[in-house]
Amino acid sequence: MRIFKDVFRRKMRSFLTISGITIGVLALVVMGAMAEKLNKMVDGAIDYYEGTVIVSDAASDGYYGAPVMSLSVAERIEDIEGVGAVSSSVSVLLEEQEAGISVGPPPSIIGVDLKGTEYQGVRLEVAQGRDIGSSDRGVVVLGSDLVRQLDTDVGETVELRGEKFKVIGVYDKTLSVPDSAAFVYLDDAQRLFASTLPAVLRDSVDTKDLVTEIAVYPEPNVDADALAETINEEVEGVIAIGPTEWTESMKRMTATFSAIMVGIAFISLLIGGMSVINTMMMSVSERVREIGIRKAVGASTGHIVRHFIAESAVIGLVGGLLGLGLGAALAATGNAAGEASGTILFLVSPRLALGSVAFAVVLGVIAGLYPAVHASRLDPVVAFRRA
Repeated sequence: MRIFKDVFRRKMRSFLTISGITIGVLALVVMGAMAEKLNKMVDGAIDYYEGTVIVSDAASDGYYGAPVMSLSVAERIEDIEGVGAVSSSVSVLLEEQEAGISVGPPPSIIGVDLKGTEYQGVRLEVAQGRDIGSSDRGVVVLGSDLVRQLDTDVGETVELRGEKFKVIGVYDKTLSVPDSAAFVYLDDAQRLFASTLPAVLRDSVDTKDLVTEIAVYPEPNVDADALAETINEEVEGVIAIGPTEWTESMKRMTATFSAIMVGIAFISLLIGGMSVINTMMMSVSERVREIGIRKAVGASTGHIVRHFIAESAVIGLVGGLLGLGLGAALAATGNAAGEASGTILFLVSPRLALGSVAFAVVLGVIAGLYPAVHASRLDPVVAFRRA
């Protein structure tokens, strides 16, 4: 209780100092929440494709930039030794995207052929309705974010790329790519994809032969990375990426973004730490007589150091808790505002919450260390003369 009293003996100064820490922690929580959301999406994608070889077209031009392959490629891959199953899919944007920067994948339509589901390490769980089946046509299962963006529900009809589809289910939230996707059967997705091609190309291609991605599931005890190398050697015109390479590439994509976000927040927090040093030095200079009396009656150097460090730790703790509260509230407000459009930008995880407050406390302790040592070295006689 005495420590709190000493901290707030100069209320305005303490308020301004704590405000500096609060703003720094606020920035750390908000920026960190964006990084946590992005990393969570990447982790979910890594888990979803664990042990899977991803095959795409080697030429990035395709049809005006679309990485299109033929189903015959999947048939050739099926004949390779060690392949357990091959699943072909077609992905197309839900709607044309305007230029700009966005966090997370844009809403998309994914057509699946439901092959190799027994090999998948992680399967999507249906929260409402039912999952799509091999005989389903003209129906869709929506991700948890996309169903809100489209403002629909199970049993209703939605329009995807100009065509009507009946919603038969909604997947459980994954905090990853499937949350913003509409899943249809492969035939429907091929038709929708073909509708995005220029008319001169649309009439010259076989719609049912279009594929944008192939997932290859190895047989038990077959190394997926080695299988990817085999596919690259035996099948021309494709790029096969094993789980190790794919995981590393995904993490590289997010590492820079996360570092920039957290770096900006740390700079803000360090500036707040400088204000703690200034406040504690002023406190020491104002309490020279008090320090002298304590040392004169037997207070040890360690006792003086611990007392002033405790004061700076309290400043860090109070500022950290306030910053966490404001940051979490701002993140919740941002998510609530974007929920209607399926845009969830922030994730305040337990490790972010605990880490931000802990960092504020540690910063406060470090910032108060020099003033505390300086106070402990005051000579009682000199202190009385200066008082």
